[in-house]
Amino acid sequence: MAKTKVAIVKTCEQPDEKEIDAAVRRAVHLIGGLAETIKSGHTVIIKPNLVAVRPPESGATTDPRVCKAIADMVREMGARPIIAESSFVGLDTEEAIQVAGYDKLRDDGYEVLDLKQKGIEKVTIPVPEGRALKEVSVPRIVVEADAIISVPKMKTHDQAGVTLAVKNMKGVLPDAWKRRFHHTYGVFQSTADLLTVIKPSFAVVDGIISMNGLGPAFGEALEMDLIIAGTDAVAVDTVCCAVMGFELEECGCIREAAQMKVGIGDLSDIEVVGEAIAKVHYRFKRTEEAIAEAIPFPQGFNIVVDETACSGCRNQILSTLFDLKEANLLEEAAGWTVACGRMDQLPETPSERLLLVGACLARFKNEAAFVEGCPPNSRDVIRGFGVAQAVGMVDIDALEAEQD
Repeated sequence: MAKTKVAIVKTCEQPDEKEIDAAVRRAVHLIGGLAETIKSGHTVIIKPNLVAVRPPESGATTDPRVCKAIADMVREMGARPIIAESSFVGLDTEEAIQVAGYDKLRDDGYEVLDLKQKGIEKVTIPVPEGRALKEVSVPRIVVEADAIISVPKMKTHDQAGVTLAVKNMKGVLPDAWKRRFHHTYGVFQSTADLLTVIKPSFAVVDGIISMNGLGPAFGEALEMDLIIAGTDAVAVDTVCCAVMGFELEECGCIREAAQMKVGIGDLSDIEVVGEAIAKVHYRFKRTEEAIAEAIPFPQGFNIVVDETACSGCRNQILSTLFDLKEANLLEEAAGWTVACGRMDQLPETPSERLLLVGACLARFKNEAAFVEGCPPNSRDVIRGFGVAQAVGMVDIDALEAEQD
């Protein structure tokens, strides 16, 4: 049986639009091209990562020049490309589109669709092979597309280790469902489940300017000058993990997708074409390493982590400190003890300054402040400290009621 191919293409330093176009086309050519999947008359969703209101040079968002190159290739097939995205919960996708430069693509006649805008019809579809997820609401235009191309940014993630082609697909969901992936189903397993019904035909990773350290939005920009592509999103992410110096076990969404056999997660079953992994390898800094370097713990702040705690909850607590620092509210965490993991008994500390984080501690939720989720988002942990309004949190209950 032939191995699935993943292409690694190295660009020159600070490539311009023409050089990016050439690199994307070469990567797609090396994996066999688009012709077997995309036909004349097809509708093709191109899904970038515009999680935050940040420019591509920050390392947080997909470079529009990569999506433009893909859209041009799709047009050449006689198909209709639609660049479509829904940003982080509570954020304005239109603002993210503008800051990342996708409004200029609109001006040039490319379709760029905000999946949060009113009038976008959603449909509920079954997830028959899902282990946690049995149904999910997705925009109809995504469900009915003839092909989907996941175009993530190569970057670290404070919950999932990395965020690449697999996790990027969570971005097609309405905000309320994004939250349910954390609070109800567990984000790692539910993202893998989602791929069983909303599966990209291609993945093209923008690794030109990547993000190192505190991803997905606040890390350091790192120039890698890479385009990595394949027809199997799990295999593409597996190769990216190797390039970034991550083991699959560190990367929850990819690990679960590989275990479900949604795609290939074993490098021995993947044929890497173009550049060799060893030639472009760079060990990316983990979230916990970046936090340790950047942020001193507030006075009296303590983290109690059971050995069963996954990196998602542990790193999210650390990431929350960064968010509080950015809002000049780090001292709000002073004197708090934050616990996560499957503990048999709670830490011996006053309950009024004890915050329990994550689904593993749900059975103690009446004994101290509790933040649900598997793992929860940073904003939810901040709400646990009682400073939600001070950092401009959206009204989550109203949001979910509006979208149900």
